[in-house]
Amino acid sequence: LRGGKGLVLPPIEKEPPSARRPLSFAQERLWFLDQLAPGDAAYVVALALRLEGHLDTGALERALTEILRRHEPLRSTFETIEGRPRQHIHPPAPFALVHEDLGGAGLEAVRREAEAERRRPFDLARGPLFRARLLRLGERDHALLLSMHHIVSDGWSMGILQREVAVLYEAFRKGEPSPLPELPVHYADYAAWQRRWLSGEVLD
Repeated sequence: LRGGKGLVLPPIEKEPPSARRPLSFAQERLWFLDQLAPGDAAYVVALALRLEGHLDTGALERALTEILRRHEPLRSTFETIEGRPRQHIHPPAPFALVHEDLGGAGLEAVRREAEAERRRPFDLARGPLFRARLLRLGERDHALLLSMHHIVSDGWSMGILQREVAVLYEAFRKGEPSPLPELPVHYADYAAWQRRWLSGEVLD
């Protein structure tokens, strides 16, 4: 370590589409815990957003569709091949937002629904690992419940998710295209890079 040997980080590069998709070390840890306790909801990451004012549900659904297209982990599942986990990234598809009318219920009902959502487990092999429900409280009052498994999201990601949903919704509401640039690499590229670099002598 004092000599700096093995500490030069190689660049993260985009993997070819045909490449096998290993998990990052963090993802494999969560996959392992899921093998120990299938159906455990301890690693559900949930978020509830209050939406006030006129809501364009079509623009919101398009924004979530674009979020899933942009971010591969949110449309991934995790299969086991010869005892080892592999990521399976599914092709982009239109996202169907679940609509529910709570008939004028208040925030306490939203809290109950959000807690129930947080307790719903995910099946890592079957997916999907991203869920969204739109609760209608009134004509100009809604709540959006988003939930993901921690294997495809974390606290940092939630901030990115909120910002990008807001930007995309505003653009689609105006009939404009997405203003967000394409991502140069995806998480699966990072996972492959991490596995290549943290191996052999460097890992030792």
